[in-house]
Amino acid sequence: MITAELVRDLRERTGAGLMDCKRALTETKGDMDAAIELMRIKGQASAGKKASRVTAEGRIAIETQGNVSAMVEINCETDFVGRDESFIHFAQQVAKAAVTKNSTATDLCEAERQALVAKIGENIQVRRVAVLDASGMYLHGSRIGVLVKLEGGTAELAKDLAMHIAASNPQVVNPEEVPADLVEKEKEIFTAQALESGKPKEIIEKMIGGRIKKYLDEISLLGQPYVKDPNISVRELLKRANAKVVSFTRFEVGEGIEKKVENFAEEVMAQIRGA
Repeated sequence: MITAELVRDLRERTGAGLMDCKRALTETKGDMDAAIELMRIKGQASAGKKASRVTAEGRIAIETQGNVSAMVEINCETDFVGRDESFIHFAQQVAKAAVTKNSTATDLCEAERQALVAKIGENIQVRRVAVLDASGMYLHGSRIGVLVKLEGGTAELAKDLAMHIAASNPQVVNPEEVPADLVEKEKEIFTAQALESGKPKEIIEKMIGGRIKKYLDEISLLGQPYVKDPNISVRELLKRANAKVVSFTRFEVGEGIEKKVENFAEEVMAQIRGA
C-alpha cells in the first residue's frame, strides 16, 4: 500500500511533485530507492523533451576566487522560477565550477541541472560563461552582471566603471573597435537622411561626419558621458586616473532571445482541458 507518509518522504528526498512521487512509488511497488532511481531516469528524459522550449528568464551569477572572476547566465522559462532558491543555488554552483575550471564540478552541475528540470518542470539552460582576470565586478540585482579589467586605477574605479557599463551598455571599449561594416551601414542611413534636407554637399558631409562621431561615442565605453558625472566622458575619467580599460564583459538576462508571447487565459484553459 502506498501511504501518504511514504509519498511525503519521497517528495522531501527528491523535491518532486506529490503526484509524480505517488506514480513512481506505485510503479516500483513502494520501493523507495527504486522510485528515486526511476524519477531520475524520467527526469533526464523530461529534460531532453524540454530542451527546445524558450528560456528568456533567469539570473546572472558571479563567483570570484583570488584575482579571477567567473560570470554565468542561467536561463529558465519564467521569472518565478528565476527566484526559486534551488535555481539560485544552481546558478551559484555553476559560477563556482567555472571559476575553478573544475571538470568534475562541471559534470556535477549538469547532473544537478537535469535534476532541477525534473523537479521544477521547466527548461533550464547554462547560456553563457565568462571567466576574466577582473579588476572589478558589479551585479545589478540578478538581471545584469559586469566584469571589467583595468590597467592602473583603483578597485573603486573598477567597480564604478562596472556600474557605468551595466547602466550604459557600451558595445566596445574604443570607437576604433566598432566593425567597419556596421559603421558603413549607419553612414548610409545618415547620408539618406541628410540628402533629404536639401542642404549643400559640403554641409551634408559635415552633418554625416558629426553623426558618425556621435554614433561611435554612444556605443563605445570611452566616448560615453560618465554616469556619475555626465560633464566628463569615460575617456577623461580614465585619463585623470592614469588608467586604461583592457576589456569588459556584460551579461543581461535574456538579451537577444526572442520571447514567445503567451495568452495566459488560453494557457490556463489548455491546462484545464489536458487535466
